[in-house]
Amino acid sequence: MTRDAGLTLAVIGAVMAALASNRIGADLVMLGALAVLVLGGVLAPGQAFAGFANDGLLTVAFLYVVVAGLRHSGVVSLVTARLLGQPSSELEAQARVILPVTAVSAFMNNTALVALSLPMVAGFARRYGLAPSRLFLPLSYAAILGGVCTLIGTSTNVVVNGLILDHNRLAGAVSIAPFTMFTITPIGLPVAVAGVLYMLAAGRRWLPARQALRDHDAERRHYTVAMRVARDAPMVGRTLESAGLRNLSGLFLAHIERDHDVTLAVGPDAVVRADDVLVFVGVLESVVDLQQMRGLAPESWDTGAGIRDGGFRTRFGGVIVAVHRHGERIKGKIGDIRIRPGDTLLIESPPGFATRHQHSPAFHLVSEHQGAAAPHHERAWMALLILAGFVVASSIGWLDTLTAAMAAAAAMVLFRCTDGSRAREAVDWQVLIVIGAGIGVGTAVEVSGLAEVLARVMLGAAGHSGPVALLAAVYALTWALTSVLSNSAAAVLVFPVAVRAVQSAGLAFEPFAIAIAIAASCEFTTAVGYQTNLMVQGPGGYRPLDYVRFGAPLTAICGVVTVTLLAWWS
Repeated sequence: MTRDAGLTLAVIGAVMAALASNRIGADLVMLGALAVLVLGGVLAPGQAFAGFANDGLLTVAFLYVVVAGLRHSGVVSLVTARLLGQPSSELEAQARVILPVTAVSAFMNNTALVALSLPMVAGFARRYGLAPSRLFLPLSYAAILGGVCTLIGTSTNVVVNGLILDHNRLAGAVSIAPFTMFTITPIGLPVAVAGVLYMLAAGRRWLPARQALRDHDAERRHYTVAMRVARDAPMVGRTLESAGLRNLSGLFLAHIERDHDVTLAVGPDAVVRADDVLVFVGVLESVVDLQQMRGLAPESWDTGAGIRDGGFRTRFGGVIVAVHRHGERIKGKIGDIRIRPGDTLLIESPPGFATRHQHSPAFHLVSEHQGAAAPHHERAWMALLILAGFVVASSIGWLDTLTAAMAAAAAMVLFRCTDGSRAREAVDWQVLIVIGAGIGVGTAVEVSGLAEVLARVMLGAAGHSGPVALLAAVYALTWALTSVLSNSAAAVLVFPVAVRAVQSAGLAFEPFAIAIAIAASCEFTTAVGYQTNLMVQGPGGYRPLDYVRFGAPLTAICGVVTVTLLAWWS
């Protein structure tokens, strides 16, 4: 082993240790690794940072904007709200979470999907008295499984495709067929189906039943909020019960204002009419969730006679949407209520409100609740058309994936499915840095000669046993690295090693590329193996053993199905 190969191997070992300790951000770890490799003479600066111009990385960046359009137009909330419904059993509840999330994740970044779904599934669990720990891990795993079905389902697939394109540009390289939108589908879809069946069969047996999100609504601040029913709202003409406006998590309907009259003690059979003002009382999270419902718009308290004199919207650029008053129920019509000293206001405002008014003498800012305001549901169909255009254009070859993603991102902003500020906020720069720096480290594996050394080791261990053994070895190596590194970093490290080993054995690389993509995503035994697993750990109250108990069989199932199908397919 050469000096450069030894240094690269040492750097990779240090990166694995640092990421496993979880004390330093993954982006800082990967940038530090690049710095060591450049200072050590393994990489030139241009080689180290070439990964940030990788097609896969740029595609992921544009897809974040596409996801922002789907989110801010309310597409995801509309789909999940309709599919969650009212379960009659815990098994049905798990199915109502797992099935739609798996399907949607095939066409939407799974990390963003889990972030959007978490509050909805949390409310779903509270509403029907279910243990959140029975739902959150299946939510994460379903998003991962759906992501392996298409090119855009997860950033890992996009990154592997970018590595293929980079490889094909090398002088004298044996060309590898790039992924199309559905190249992975013949393998990924059976993997997803097998995973879903396993979760439905084992979810009630091997998942813990912890009430990590037990409601303490009686001890929390309650706000009064008024929501006006739009004329084209889907709940118009339906009863409160059938419209899903009764038994809302953390909310109760205090009264209805209709034609200058106030109706108290509203029953479940009351029919909703256009322009009704529904006055709810509930906790902050539920008030915010209420604004995501299609057909309901906040009735700004700023328009009422009691508040208009203060000119809050004009002076401060925000809209008062809810009020808390010392635990009292605020009586009377919304437009007639006057704000008193000591009231706590919930304000909907553009980004930067807290920074601009943090020293205002008119009020004291208690906290800032991050997240999207009421989605623009009228743009939902446009967002779906843009997504469909992206899928069609990239899958049938009209445009390459990067160009199609760039066009879709631009269309989301142009047609106001999202705006520029929200699009910029939607981009996860830490993930992009990890991917770009990881590609640089992968380049070091290749140019230092470490890939050749590891390839010889892999061939010696598995190459003589045939293509299936080599395929299984590539899958296992990718999975093992994913369990301690990020999924994208594991893929870029294994890729050059696998290319050397596979092409030395005289085999086509396409099945191995699919194996790397799936293995880098289907890691279910640790929280650090995939970002969505980390996202549900706290809300679900999970412990490390929970991932092993429920995730290890799923990891094995995905590996066996993938290797078997690829061996048969190739």
